[in-house]
Amino acid sequence: MTPIYQTSTYTQAAPGDHKGYEYSRGTNPTRKALEDCLAALENGKYGLAFSSGMAATETALKLLKPGDEVITGNDLYGGSYRIFTKIFEPYGIKFHFIDLADPATIREYLNENTKMIWVETPTNPTLQIIDITAVSKIAKEHQILFAVDNTFASPYLQNPLDLGADIVMHSVTKYIGGHSDIVMGALIVNNQDLYDRLFFYYNACGGTPGPQDSFLALRGIKTLHLRMKAHCENGRRVAEYLKDHPKIEKVYWPGFPDHNNHEVAKKQMRDFGGMISIVLKDSSLENTFKLASSFKVFSLAESLGGVESLLNHPATMTHGSIPKEVREKVGVLDNLLRLSVGVEDIDDLLEDLEQALA
Repeated sequence: MTPIYQTSTYTQAAPGDHKGYEYSRGTNPTRKALEDCLAALENGKYGLAFSSGMAATETALKLLKPGDEVITGNDLYGGSYRIFTKIFEPYGIKFHFIDLADPATIREYLNENTKMIWVETPTNPTLQIIDITAVSKIAKEHQILFAVDNTFASPYLQNPLDLGADIVMHSVTKYIGGHSDIVMGALIVNNQDLYDRLFFYYNACGGTPGPQDSFLALRGIKTLHLRMKAHCENGRRVAEYLKDHPKIEKVYWPGFPDHNNHEVAKKQMRDFGGMISIVLKDSSLENTFKLASSFKVFSLAESLGGVESLLNHPATMTHGSIPKEVREKVGVLDNLLRLSVGVEDIDDLLEDLEQALA
């Protein structure tokens, strides 16, 4: 087991000797072991661990300057939408939130100020699938940085660097940590110049995690492959159960042949994951809340990707920062619920769904 170096500062051989560790805001042996592991998981050369997924996202956005423009998806995690619109737009950075189902749409928004394309795939919460290879070709053609939030898939199911991305972002809190006991983020890259720029912001601004959390993330990674297999197996069974349920209007899950860009998902993912969103036939907010509070195995909670099954109401929870008219355009309705299917016994999960939907 990797030691926990609960250390803030390190003895140096001589002033100006920068060969070893100096101060744990910048580097720590436990965190370095995690960063090397994260890089290996994504087939990357360099990893950086952060105190949260949002700290990782914010650091990537520091590569931009006033006047730059970013093309991103119209179905986006609420925290990402908030940091884009409330934090970075006031600094003069422009964001285009567009439908990325057909990557060719990107070309309509390209101009000399376009400096980054930021995508989630699958997206949060409607599980849209974006063709990473196709977006990468456009980004390289125009020398634009291409970043992929790979949180929903995890490195076990998808490796964006192999498909042409420049930066991979993870909320390590989710599938990588896997036990709902840490908050952490990560960036993984292959280019040393890009790594050096990111490391400067990482060290200078200090959004780095401590050694205890780094240790817990390393411990979680040891079972990532086992957990993801169980998430995928349970996710498939739950999605199939819900698809024809009389109280469900729509099920979002990339494994269905009629899911938009299902063929892309088959090509770039190894399986379809444990994230599912459902739209209830009863559109009333009151009844949606009542149903959300009626589960016994699924817990009503923020976050996802832990071993336990969670239920989320995006409109008032994870996506509450997105204006109603904006989120509803992409299907994040008041009667939409997001499921993070855990690794419990499948019979217990199906029985819980049956009693809640009765």
